[in-house]
Amino acid sequence: MQKMAELLGLGDECGEGTPEAPALAGSCLADNRLNLDVYPDGCRWFLQLFERRRGEVVQVEFLRLSSNDHLLGTTLGILPHLKHLKSLVLKGGHARDEFGSCQHGSLTSLPPDIGNLRCLTHLDLSFNSLSTLPSCILHLPSLCVLLVSHNNLVALPKNFGSLSKLTFFSAMKNQLKDLPQSIGDLAVLQNLDLSENALEFLPEEVGNLHNCTELELSGNRLSSIPDSLANLKSLRQLHLHSNLLVTVPASLASLPNLSRLDLQNNCLRAVPPEIQTSPFVHLRGNPLGETEPSPQADESSAGELRRLFLASGEDSFTVTSEGCKVVLACGIRFYFPPGAASDPLQIYFRTLAPDPQWVKLRHHDVLLSRVLELQPHGVEFQQVQIWMPYASPQTLHQREVVVRTFSGQNWSDLSTRVKQKRKSKKHMAHCSVLHFSWFLVVSRLVQNECKVPTEGTLLFSSVDPNIKVTFPPGVTEETRNVKLQVLPISAEEIEEITADAGCRASPLLCLSQDSLVDFLRPVRIQLPLPPGVTGLNLDQSRLHLLHGDLEGKTWDDITSQVVLEFTHLYAVFEVTHFSWYWLWYTTKTYIGGIAKKVYERLRMYQVNFIALQRKKDPEQVLLQCVPKHKVDPVLKRLQDRYQGPEPSDMVEMFEGEQFFAAFERGISIDMDRPDCVDGRLSFIFYSHLKNMKEIYVTSPVDRKGQAVKGQVSFYRGAVPDSIPEDASRRRKGPDSLWLATLPIKLPRLKPRWGENRGRPNGFSFPPLNLGNAETGYLTQTNLLSIARRVGADWQTIGLNLGLTYQQIERIGYNNREDLDKQILDMLFSWAQQNSEDPDCVSKLITAMKESGRQDIADEVETIIELGQQKYRESIRRVGLEQESSTEDSAIAMM
Repeated sequence: MQKMAELLGLGDECGEGTPEAPALAGSCLADNRLNLDVYPDGCRWFLQLFERRRGEVVQVEFLRLSSNDHLLGTTLGILPHLKHLKSLVLKGGHARDEFGSCQHGSLTSLPPDIGNLRCLTHLDLSFNSLSTLPSCILHLPSLCVLLVSHNNLVALPKNFGSLSKLTFFSAMKNQLKDLPQSIGDLAVLQNLDLSENALEFLPEEVGNLHNCTELELSGNRLSSIPDSLANLKSLRQLHLHSNLLVTVPASLASLPNLSRLDLQNNCLRAVPPEIQTSPFVHLRGNPLGETEPSPQADESSAGELRRLFLASGEDSFTVTSEGCKVVLACGIRFYFPPGAASDPLQIYFRTLAPDPQWVKLRHHDVLLSRVLELQPHGVEFQQVQIWMPYASPQTLHQREVVVRTFSGQNWSDLSTRVKQKRKSKKHMAHCSVLHFSWFLVVSRLVQNECKVPTEGTLLFSSVDPNIKVTFPPGVTEETRNVKLQVLPISAEEIEEITADAGCRASPLLCLSQDSLVDFLRPVRIQLPLPPGVTGLNLDQSRLHLLHGDLEGKTWDDITSQVVLEFTHLYAVFEVTHFSWYWLWYTTKTYIGGIAKKVYERLRMYQVNFIALQRKKDPEQVLLQCVPKHKVDPVLKRLQDRYQGPEPSDMVEMFEGEQFFAAFERGISIDMDRPDCVDGRLSFIFYSHLKNMKEIYVTSPVDRKGQAVKGQVSFYRGAVPDSIPEDASRRRKGPDSLWLATLPIKLPRLKPRWGENRGRPNGFSFPPLNLGNAETGYLTQTNLLSIARRVGADWQTIGLNLGLTYQQIERIGYNNREDLDKQILDMLFSWAQQNSEDPDCVSKLITAMKESGRQDIADEVETIIELGQQKYRESIRRVGLEQESSTEDSAIAMM
């Protein structure tokens, strides 16, 4: 005892220097309970109590200590003296590191004499550093409850089944790879939690746990489960989600007391009908009905079905009852199984630029693809499969990718699998559809959902398992669907936005349900305390529980309206209706306004604008809106062909927000462009799609004598209702919608062909009209305008138009040292050869795209669209019928 006193710093003056510690520890000694895990020096106080009041301490029946305590080793040697001990808790996790993560305790073993505690029925060793289960535990004859979750266990002892009185065992969050056969000897075991381990198979003996009511096996590597599980007649809940299961025994459906079978997020392709139709079975996240599970399966079935590879100009294909596989030029793939269509059916497709007027993204959604439209709409099929390529969301963590489809009234998300192709490295989203409409790929917050029966259930977040929602029995009269999403928020983000290092917030919890009726009984919600806050240092006056509406526009402090309970790590409260909940820790008073500001800023992206001119042709301008972290790679990729000013200052934009580019100070563009609104180019910002346009600019100013120093300015389409106030204040200029301005310089011109509609010497072509009246003509004037834009790319364009190398070389030689004549000779030579071809205009557009000149392709398409519009208007104006001659139609159009 003298040595212990020296260790504790106690001499003759013991207690004189720090009398409060023994007194406070003594006050915790009541009703044979000693709870010292809430104090940083709990083990020190325990040793002092044992030194001073040993007779009382050895009578303790319930003891709680923190295994994060540096005096734990000394304390363990005393525990075997507590012969009356019934419950012993030696948990870690009471301390957190600088990043807010729980620190595991230092416990790696137990003294052998612990096995002599014959009265011990409850032992909790969670959040420690155990790699093996201490052997002394197997000698505890009365042990009923054993918790060893959040350790480093890789195996259980072979004679683990000797704990004959064990009713509850939790080894969640370890590294267990297999189980001993003796586990089947736990005859009275009722609850077994082995979730989040590395189990690859289960022994048949698990089927001997006849009294087991809840079996938790989620988050392992199980590819199958033994048929013996059908012997667990007392089983009420079986959790198998997030494994690798490819099949399950049909006999599980016959378990008489089973109220929940969770098979979500596995690899199930076929489920016995008895299970699939059971109301208590959850199958979301499985590739049910898929017939192309892998590249190997794709290859093996290649000879069975017809394959169609469509070129870029095609827009339809035919599906017969034999089925087929279809690959589009853009990378989209389809699989129509045999019998998908009873009669031959013509399928039409096209990809569309997303329009925010009807592509409605939810908060924190990120668009990853263009819109795919398939026609005829509404035609039903039998499990047609679609693979859609999408932009990899490398900067988006703790999210999931889904295919979203439009039913004609609203958008809904399909069960989606994602994979990366080995050769091309493309990311593909794979789903099954029953009818055709519109499809796109989005990244959303991870969504966990479940059905809530009358008996109640438990829902937790797969992003943060510490977030749990408990539904008690009687919570609802009818089964309803509940969804849970979590938005993680780092302390650094909160500090950056609020400029207050003292502000902290928990993850944002978003809850929703498919019923408008409140729950009949309170639902219990558990949220982790904000980073750096624990039950030890919690100041409840600084803690605020906020309730947000479904748009995040208002945040109300409801702290005084609920009863908040606290543990060392969590806050717990009860509600009867669902919305958004956010836990804040701050000294600020108007916390609702701060939360609104933070929430809105979290939805915004920091971007820069780029305006570059092609080196060989300064009239060709590239405009792009680039997220801040992508600016340097984009500029590096463009620097060989383009030049221009530095990117704009950083501004903030929402996903799906509209903005405009206006050319000013002597620079203009073609006002007839379809994307031109009131003289400004329209853009839609999507963080993972290319917000880029390449256009030709002109100047009404005479450039023969001097260059034109103009500019391009970027403006918001409208001020969003929820844009942060401080972001509005940061905008400059007289226009409140102004975002940025970059200079554009057009050099002085030397005399060129085409001015005043003149032609270079030696060139005389008869009038040309490429195309036809209904689809629109390209005239000689149009070709001259196009020729001015071609520049040094004329040889590549000529080859893609079908001219031979010999023709290109001859044109270059005949017009050497005169680029304008080379371009004209190439373009009009091709036009003369193809003037009778009705598809020559579409070939010209394709050649421009293949040559990297999307700007000219857009120009040609614009001319054609205007021609078609004029033709239709002329038909309506003069009242001509469809049988009117083509010549008359052409005259009317012209």
